[in-house]
Amino acid sequence: MTPERMADIHAAAFTSQRPWAADEFRTLLATPHIFEITRGSSCFALGRIVAGEAELLTIATHPKAQRQGLARNCMDGFIRHVAETDGKRVLLEVDALNDPAIALYHQFGFAESGRRTGYYRHPDGRRVDALLMALDCGN
Repeated sequence: MTPERMADIHAAAFTSQRPWAADEFRTLLATPHIFEITRGSSCFALGRIVAGEAELLTIATHPKAQRQGLARNCMDGFIRHVAETDGKRVLLEVDALNDPAIALYHQFGFAESGRRTGYYRHPDGRRVDALLMALDCGN
């Protein structure tokens, strides 16, 4: 998937936070240890794995393709990739008000491991906590 397409999906999916630009995706994709998982042309996950620990940097599904299982399938591929590369743990952070994402992560066994108070700034000026979540892959 191109950085431009990633930026388009990200902008459509993330309306309460600043979406990432194509140049940001381009830079990340050129960075060592970064990997992407895509599902069709409407869903992707971007992650980093170093020394057995993976971080989900972002996952996004275009709103027109949501509720079709793409994010679940993408997350499954992400976790499988981490396990296949001897990853032991997956970490992520999520806006505490993003109930659909939190539900998705719980389906995969992620548990809250911490909180960053007031981490996200919404367009209306509200500050919202980031939930830190972790999943042990058992490797």
